[in-house]
Amino acid sequence: CNTLKRKEHLKSHHMTPLTYTLSIQFSAKHHRFREKEIKTIAIVLRHEQATYSCVMCCDGGIMTSNAYYSIHSDHFNFEYGTATITCPISSRCLILTHVAITAGGVSGRVTSFQPVRNRDVPTSFPYEFTICISVMYDYKNVLNLVQFMEMFRLLGAQRVVIYKTNCDSETQKVLDYYERSGFVEIIPWTIKNHIKVSTGWKIDISPGQLHYYGQIPALNDCVFRYMYQTRYLALQDLDELILPIKVKTWTELFPELENKYSSDVGFEFENNQFPFSAKTHVDHDVETWNHVKGINIINYIDRVPNIPGTFNNYKIIVNPRLVQEATVHGLLKSANGKGTVRVDNAIARMYHFKDFTYSPNTDLIKDDHLWDYTNDLIPAVSKLRNTTSDSS
Repeated sequence: CNTLKRKEHLKSHHMTPLTYTLSIQFSAKHHRFREKEIKTIAIVLRHEQATYSCVMCCDGGIMTSNAYYSIHSDHFNFEYGTATITCPISSRCLILTHVAITAGGVSGRVTSFQPVRNRDVPTSFPYEFTICISVMYDYKNVLNLVQFMEMFRLLGAQRVVIYKTNCDSETQKVLDYYERSGFVEIIPWTIKNHIKVSTGWKIDISPGQLHYYGQIPALNDCVFRYMYQTRYLALQDLDELILPIKVKTWTELFPELENKYSSDVGFEFENNQFPFSAKTHVDHDVETWNHVKGINIINYIDRVPNIPGTFNNYKIIVNPRLVQEATVHGLLKSANGKGTVRVDNAIARMYHFKDFTYSPNTDLIKDDHLWDYTNDLIPAVSKLRNTTSDSS
């Protein structure tokens, strides 16, 4: 342990071959727990009755303990699911630096360790708002990517974290630009190299071993990864915008939300669908964008009415320090048991742009609130496109 190098994204050679641990995040001296412990986000075979051990670097030496784990309930009946593996830490361990999770009864030398993160509670955060995108796969809508990135900026996000499986070369060039600027962090999400992922959430329609490209473990990883780096964390997709209605930015919105609903809850934002198959409104069409791959979201201001009493695919923005287990739509477990509250759609709601299908008899609702941002959005997108084109 004294000479251990800080290496990330390594698998222990002693893990059971049916258990994968990718981009593990740990939390020791955690503000939410009375006893010191390490929590690890993992992907496990659900029917396997596994036993785990923790091998920890404590005070320059090795210390071991038995681990316990819980499988998150949102596995959608796939063979594998997200799990939290917990390692208790002895009071004799004063300085904990690295850990390896191994199969029970390990013999031989453990050589693959992860650094322990989130050990100290900061007094301030590098970012006010961070967005987690999980996951990017087969992505090629360059114009959409730029539009959403610039809208995220206008809303007040300082960081966007993208769990990327794959994209085309033009998309990669744009990602490289945002990554160089420090606005985007790309997390390589290569789980499909180890396990058969599904392309949907219904196992009978999209067979595989793990739900939807491993979206849920990626979301949980992002929560732990940014727990002490950001004040608020948005868990959403790359085709969604959470827009305030009466103000322009999240910075202005959140004092209002916390005053109305409380500061110790997460916030749900109602999903509203804007289908690309609807009529286009070209009032703000930009001719120079026509050659760029993708669909101009500004042209789509007709939304499908939500049906009262049916499930709404809302997304959330939350204080990540309140989260114990996250899922696609909300939280499974929170640190204080309070969960999330639905924000009044007259205060803020989510605008979801996609090739949705809907009944031809549907009376779509005109909603041009996105146009309130066009004076800032159009120049920002045009500037970025010129910049990336010049660097090609």
